[in-house]
Formats: sequence, C-alpha cells, structure tokens
Amino acid sequence: MPRGTLEVLLVNAKGLEDTDFLNNMDPYVIITCRSQEQKSSVASGQGSQPEWNETFQFTISDSVPELVIKILDSDAGSGDDFVGEAKIPLEPAFIEGAIPTTTYNVVKDEEFKGEIRVGLTFTPEEG
Repeated sequence: MPRGTLEVLLVNAKGLEDTDFLNNMDPYVIITCRSQEQKSSVASGQGSQPEWNETFQFTISDSVPELVIKILDSDAGSGDDFVGEAKIPLEPAFIEGAIPTTTYNVVKDEEFKGEIRVGLTFTPEEG
C-alpha cells in the first residue's frame, strides 16, 4: 500500500457543457482523494474553456484507487450547477511516480461532457 504525497496539477478543461444561458459560466473543481477534499479557485467568466494552473497536495496513507474531480459552476444566489466529473485511477502514478499532464473525459449521467487536463506526481514516504 503506497504512502506519501500526491501532487495534483489542475491545468484546464475544454468543451464543457455550458450550464449558464445568460452569462459565461464560472467553473471550479472539487478534487476528492478518499476523505480529503480540496477546492480550486473559480475561473470567473471563463465559460466552457476554463484555465486554473493550480497545484494541490494530498497525503496518501490508505489504499486510494482513484481521484475524483467534480466540475461545478459557481452561481450567486442559487445552488452551484454540477457540470460533470472525471475519475482518475491512481495506480499508474504510484508505480511511475509521475504522470505528465493527461486529458481525462468529463462525464455526467454517463454522457461525455468535455475534457479536463491533469498531471500527477507521487512522492513516496521515506523509510
């Protein structure tokens, strides 16, 4: 069972379904790694082609099969809209140490809803 630090580089997304009819949507992501959750900044007004270029770190101490990346549209005054999600298997990162920026499918209700680009780096715990 791998132990260490997983670094997630959230680059961008494209071809997302625009959930706002009047304005460009304001997408952000919630990255979930087992019980740990981190939220990106909101890509205000960037619509279906947001860019983040943000890095997140997660501590890996248990068996974690995948990273779940949920994309939401920030809506003032009402609930945020769910745009779609990508599930990224982590075993290749544990084996290789690093996965260069890769494009993953964004899915909602089992339908393709765009792509998200993410890079992974796993640093094993010393000892």
